[in-house]
Amino acid sequence: MRNVSLVTMFVLMGLPHDPSLDTALLGIFLVFYLLTVAGNLLILLVISVDSHLHTPMYFFLTNLSFIDMWFSTITVPKMMMTLASAGDGTISFCSCVAQLYSFHFLGSTECFLYTVMAYDRYLVISHLLRYPSLMSGRRCTALAASTWLIGSLHSALQTTLTFRLPYCGPNQIQHYFCDAPPILKLACADTSIDEMVIFVNIGVVASGCFLLIALSYVSIVCSILKIRTSEGRCRAFQTCASHCIVVLCFFGPGAFLYLRSGSKDAVDEAALVFNSVLTPLLNPVVYILRNKEVKKALLKIRESCMFSKQINTRLSIYSFIPN
Repeated sequence: MRNVSLVTMFVLMGLPHDPSLDTALLGIFLVFYLLTVAGNLLILLVISVDSHLHTPMYFFLTNLSFIDMWFSTITVPKMMMTLASAGDGTISFCSCVAQLYSFHFLGSTECFLYTVMAYDRYLVISHLLRYPSLMSGRRCTALAASTWLIGSLHSALQTTLTFRLPYCGPNQIQHYFCDAPPILKLACADTSIDEMVIFVNIGVVASGCFLLIALSYVSIVCSILKIRTSEGRCRAFQTCASHCIVVLCFFGPGAFLYLRSGSKDAVDEAALVFNSVLTPLLNPVVYILRNKEVKKALLKIRESCMFSKQINTRLSIYSFIPN
């Protein structure tokens, strides 16, 4: 039996592009990343400061903002490091395992969280009078904790199936981060069963969540159509508009990437970049620009900061006036 050298280091090949575009791409991804982190931190700050936003909807939104901030952090900085270091995308075996686990953990948790948010919108529109009892603080906490727990179990299965195989040959991952499909191509064993289980696992989770969200919105639309006034119907639709936009932007690229067979091409790479770079930015953009309550909270914080600045300015002036 011949000796086999196991892989201890992987090389991320990054996005296929002209090397002359390294600086431009680095600047673009840096801007998007900073906007993503700043936007989601702003939402967390606004919701924590304004007591009027301490409701189930915004409680779930804080979880979503926290996920989006870290979802972008586990992939974009490493991609920028690869661009900045002229293609040096080396990553240790353990770091690769951690990155894959974190990516699927946060991604699946976000998927489950969108489903819970759709259920919350269904309750607030279809069962408004019973809503405070149906969506109590304890139930909100239990639902949010369940999304994190199920997401961790789902990701653990993905990671275990991917790295239980031996890797003893090539170590170049044709991707910009550690994901299951490109890694499985490097395994020194038959991966057909693992690929099938991963495909089914992701498919069941994604399609199941999307089906539950669709059913929630069918019930929501039926309830809205029963509202007699056009103003009431418009207000009810506006309540769900932001969630609908981010759901479509999240599930669209994800379904295109994972729920079809075939090798990765340029279109796949573009869809994945959209899913991991742009989608986390959409959450703060959509909720800040479209949500009136968040806008009001931002204006209150701005006015409070301006008032505090004026008070400090006057105090500093008075301190120089002699008695």
